[in-house]
Amino acid sequence: MSKLWGGRFQKKTSAMVDDFHSSISFDCRLYRYDIEGSMAHAEMLGKTGIITPGEAGTIVDGLKEVLSDIENGLVEFSVSAEDIHMNIEQILTDRIGAVAKKLHTARSRNDQVALDIRMYLRDEIDNTVKLLDHLRETLAEMARGHLDTVMPGYTHLQRAQPITLAHHLMAYVQMFGRDRQRLLDCRRRVNVLPLGAGALAGTTFPLDPEFVAGKLGFDGVAQNSLDAVSDRDFAVEFTACASIIMVHLSRFCEEIILWSSAEFSFIELDDEYSTGSSMMPQKKNPDVAELIRGKSGRVFGDLTALLTMLKGIPLAYNKDMQEDKEALFDALDTVKKCLAVIRPMLATLRVRKENMLEAARGGFTNATDLADYLVRKGVPFREAHEIVGRAVFYCVQAGKSLDQLTLEEYSAFSPLVEEDVYTFIAISRCVEARKVLAGPSPDSVRRAIEKSGVN
Repeated sequence: MSKLWGGRFQKKTSAMVDDFHSSISFDCRLYRYDIEGSMAHAEMLGKTGIITPGEAGTIVDGLKEVLSDIENGLVEFSVSAEDIHMNIEQILTDRIGAVAKKLHTARSRNDQVALDIRMYLRDEIDNTVKLLDHLRETLAEMARGHLDTVMPGYTHLQRAQPITLAHHLMAYVQMFGRDRQRLLDCRRRVNVLPLGAGALAGTTFPLDPEFVAGKLGFDGVAQNSLDAVSDRDFAVEFTACASIIMVHLSRFCEEIILWSSAEFSFIELDDEYSTGSSMMPQKKNPDVAELIRGKSGRVFGDLTALLTMLKGIPLAYNKDMQEDKEALFDALDTVKKCLAVIRPMLATLRVRKENMLEAARGGFTNATDLADYLVRKGVPFREAHEIVGRAVFYCVQAGKSLDQLTLEEYSAFSPLVEEDVYTFIAISRCVEARKVLAGPSPDSVRRAIEKSGVN
């Protein structure tokens, strides 16, 4: 097959170079966007008189047939045609003849590929947002069912204060909500039409990029031809957003892994989302959560690859930029798979409420409430903090909890402690009393669920 750019060359490209140079093995997924972009470009060429309306119609009809055949598995792409753009143009030329050669008028592969990636990424952002929405809905539904499920909250992985499982789950609803906002904000910068920039300096033909933008659903048109073809900051930005999503998924999965261990025994994962050991028959492993945690590094690597690819190339296009696709595609595929699989894993797990409550009762999680009790009696907080610290030390030595101390024992630390202290430091009261905005009380969490906008 002769190269569509081969007029300058007297020798065939080495087969090794063809293989090394080719991107069809991975950019073939852009076929629909390449064809839709080409149809809009052809219509614009016909509208502006650069080619005749009849020629534009023939090209568009031919492209529609190519699209249909690709989707029906009737097209085999060629490595020698390098990429999806040249493959489709070659197939179109074979089918409709010389008129197909007019399609590339006033267009370069540089602005063509930038167009395809933006269209593809725009749709994939929408798909990722939907997955985030579904995950947030699952978490909110779980939270509604666990408004009264008390568990310990942690700092430094040490028991700190009692909260509810609902409060903990809603923390991730907030995180994934911000992830959603970041993606939608990124989408605004993705949704800019680069077509018309040509190779780097536009064209002398009287193009109508606003027409193409309208046909393809773009919000605006690139304002600098060099920038339009030479930057992939929008791909970097998406991959950064994906990396933050993976951070949040990984942190959550780390907790799932801990909670499902015998040492915590807070939850049990469903058999469908667990695996066993080939040697140890008793094992039930949280492999799904572990894989998600591990795949976070993969997406971070994709982000590093994109940043490194871009950092040293001068304007405008350089072949290095072909490396944008595999990293972007991998980040997209990975984050979408992780979002899809974590949702049913969470929805089917079993919560061991009694174990969570028992853990909340240990570790002196009501110590801050005891300090607050003394503050309400008129003790400055720093003094109250010291008094409670001494009381906790005493309990550690005596093998008691704060609610097991007698009033006589309390009197050794402060004469202000009275019978009502036991009600004040009860674990359930410690949670229910925290009715402040964003607090863990059932009422506060219920309001947070409503305010989150999640169904």
